[in-house]
Amino acid sequence: MKTLLAFAFALIMSAGSAIAQDAAAPVVIDSGNTTWLLVSSALVMLMTPGLAFFYAGMVNRKNVVSTLLQNYVALAVVGLLWVTVGYSLAFSEGNAFIGGTDFFMLSGMMNQPYGDAKVPHYAFMAFQMMFACITPALITGAIAERVNFKAWVLMLALWSLFVYIPVAHWVWTAKGWIAADGGLDFAGGLVVHITAGVAGLVAAMMYGRRINAGEVSRPNDVSMIMLGAALLWFGWFGFNAGSAIASGHLAAHAFVTTFIGAAAAFVTWMMVDWIKHSKPSAVGAAIGIVVGLVTITPAAGYVTVESAIIMCGFSGAFCNLFAHFIKTKTHLDDSLDVFACHGVGGMIGAIMTGMFASKAVNPAIATEGLLVSGETGLFIANITGVIAVTIFTAVVTFVLIKIVNVITPIRVPENEESTGLDVAVHGEVSRFHDRRSYS
Repeated sequence: MKTLLAFAFALIMSAGSAIAQDAAAPVVIDSGNTTWLLVSSALVMLMTPGLAFFYAGMVNRKNVVSTLLQNYVALAVVGLLWVTVGYSLAFSEGNAFIGGTDFFMLSGMMNQPYGDAKVPHYAFMAFQMMFACITPALITGAIAERVNFKAWVLMLALWSLFVYIPVAHWVWTAKGWIAADGGLDFAGGLVVHITAGVAGLVAAMMYGRRINAGEVSRPNDVSMIMLGAALLWFGWFGFNAGSAIASGHLAAHAFVTTFIGAAAAFVTWMMVDWIKHSKPSAVGAAIGIVVGLVTITPAAGYVTVESAIIMCGFSGAFCNLFAHFIKTKTHLDDSLDVFACHGVGGMIGAIMTGMFASKAVNPAIATEGLLVSGETGLFIANITGVIAVTIFTAVVTFVLIKIVNVITPIRVPENEESTGLDVAVHGEVSRFHDRRSYS
């Protein structure tokens, strides 16, 4: 009897030990999904230099270096903020409006998996970090050629903390109120483009017009613009298709809608230019590419290829006309059409996601679009999200610019603007031009 009890006891202890070992065993990481997510992160990181080239080709030749640096610095400043506090405030559980402190300094994330895709948590964090870096960089196009670099660095940090991070939490976490309300944003129409576009509009209004804004201004380097557009188009496959997280059917679908959406807006923007000016514009075509990419971003993993062509084709034509209206009928000096391209393009994309989203593309969505099912829930939720993000971004951006302007002037003195920021602020010039050209 004693022998039998001892055997039973040993068997129970052995089973308990095996269970404990199983519980402690690490979750198997999917190497395919992890590779895809890391490659996508690298592609999105490349978009910030691509944006820098895109903007730098459009400005006056005496502001090329300053435009490049205003974009590049976002990678460093926002990257540091994201790792220390940003990711935690955006993606830890928190409440409906802001995350918590669970992941400060990436606490508790090392060697831990993320989500059903079985990727390392660090990989998901890095992917989201690249989105956070490029978003405020988009704003620089609205205030180009007149921004105080010291004020911009401060604004960059504050805007990321008080605008981008809360909106990311609202839209991309289960507890976020826009997500809970049923709103959909696959890769950043609300989070990235509407926030940056609206902030650009507010900033352009508060910074005022450039001293030479009334003069006819030509891009200093069309080849740089085309290179920047190519890098953006290439990197955007990581931006949108990478947002599927896993490397499967949804990623492939988002890849295709991203390409074809850009192509549709490319053609319609170019055709509108051709009709208006009797000549097709390379710069206009490049801007059309970006508008198409912006428009498809919230919808890439939710709409069919046919819907992508319709919504991006419409956006290319509409944003072209809207940008022309701003330049010719208002006194707003949105230097590089940030609001017309990103703000309006993002709004069109988000609203049309509420019209065209289909379970045939993504069975995981709770409600289909208005024109697909006749249901109004998603359409109303996305319009609500557009309105809320627009108002929130406008108000907070206004307050932040006021605060920064008290600490250090947001705009350079008139003599520095006239000289050019490259020499006056940075003491450097683009390699394409010698210093004598600035005298």
